[in-house]
Amino acid sequence: MTTYQCSACYFPYNEADGLPDDGIAAGTKWEDVPEGWVCPDCGNGKEHFNPAPEQEG
Repeated sequence: MTTYQCSACYFPYNEADGLPDDGIAAGTKWEDVPEGWVCPDCGNGKEHFNPAPEQEG
C-alpha cells in the first residue's frame, strides 16, 4: 500500500491505515478516496497530494 503526502503541509494519507475519523476505512486505495475529500490539516484537495518520497522510484 502507498502513502500519499499533501504538497502544502505534508499531511500523510496511508492507504493501509485510511482515515477512520474522516469515514475512510483502513485499506482504502487513494483512487477510492472521494474526490471532494480535503486535507484535514490545510484544506487542500486530492490534486495536491503526491506519493510520499519514500514511495517513488
